[in-house]
Amino acid sequence: MSEENKKRLRVGITLGDSNGIGIEVALKAVGVPEMMDMCIPVLYGSSKIVSYHRNACNLPGFQINHTKSANNLKDNMPNLVECINQEIKVELGVPSKQAGQAAFIALETAVRDLKSGLIDVLVTAPINKDNIQSDQFNFPGHTEYLESAAGDGAKALMLMCSDNLRIALVTAHVALSQVPATLTTEDIRQRLQMFNLSLKRDFGIDGPRIAVLSLNPHAGENGMLGTEERDIIIPAMQQSLDEDGVQCFGPYAADGFFGARHYRRFDGVLAMYHDQGLAPFKTIAMDEGVNFTAGLPIVRTSPDHGTGYDIAGQGIANESSMRHAIYTAIDVWHHRARYDEAHQNPLPKLFQDRGRDNVKLDLTKGE
Repeated sequence: MSEENKKRLRVGITLGDSNGIGIEVALKAVGVPEMMDMCIPVLYGSSKIVSYHRNACNLPGFQINHTKSANNLKDNMPNLVECINQEIKVELGVPSKQAGQAAFIALETAVRDLKSGLIDVLVTAPINKDNIQSDQFNFPGHTEYLESAAGDGAKALMLMCSDNLRIALVTAHVALSQVPATLTTEDIRQRLQMFNLSLKRDFGIDGPRIAVLSLNPHAGENGMLGTEERDIIIPAMQQSLDEDGVQCFGPYAADGFFGARHYRRFDGVLAMYHDQGLAPFKTIAMDEGVNFTAGLPIVRTSPDHGTGYDIAGQGIANESSMRHAIYTAIDVWHHRARYDEAHQNPLPKLFQDRGRDNVKLDLTKGE
């Protein structure tokens, strides 16, 4: 393995909605010695807000390096980049525009540092998708914002993952009434391509097998309960198999598929809409589930839960999903590095090796 693959990564962690549980689970996740063996945590937020949550939740103390810039990190303790300069009133469990503003400032700062190479991967604590809205943030969620801010023209794929289940979505933050009109053969095929590559590059799976879910009950019953399977989904799967080499199977009716635990036979599952994928995923893997944004040049993960207003400040929030989000971001970064190293253009190395042996390579002979 190259030296680059062995390095301890700088993991940027945005603290999310300041009135929710994001700060609590982040502090619980990074405030243990074993986390420092894994990475260099870099929190983005305000020390005043962090102190408020630490006191409210009665969390054990640990040393944090406070800095104005990610240029000045310490590698032997968690770091906090002080990026919120205005006064933010903390109202635990209450949605507020100030909390949304604080969440956006932290996110914007972390993304800028990620793009400039000051941190290696990004983990985002939950936001309130309503109170974060502003002239700077007019997106349905993190996924769409990151596609715009850090995608460099690439499309994002929302992917929920745990140790034994990975579910990607064709449509993510779209109203259910709009889903059928949104689905197209080309879009499903593109999502299958993206999912297939992500399973290989981000998760290290050779020859991944992908199950595709139907849109309608009983997979449409040959058109009696809907024609999207026949007209849109199956043609997309056929093109993906024939032209892209994607091993895809189905479409399967979602209820029987998860009820019979058929997901265990596949490396990934492609769902047509948000709750079709997330409802069973959170039932199966809530505590260790992770939201991963595939398809982008950056690595970003998040816990699979929301702001948790109902338990904010009580010290009872479970940090397992946040911890798994950090571990997953690190794993994905290393998988990508290995995949890209293995699949880089072999010609320069071939010419270098041939030159070292003082042997000429004659391309005209088909060598």
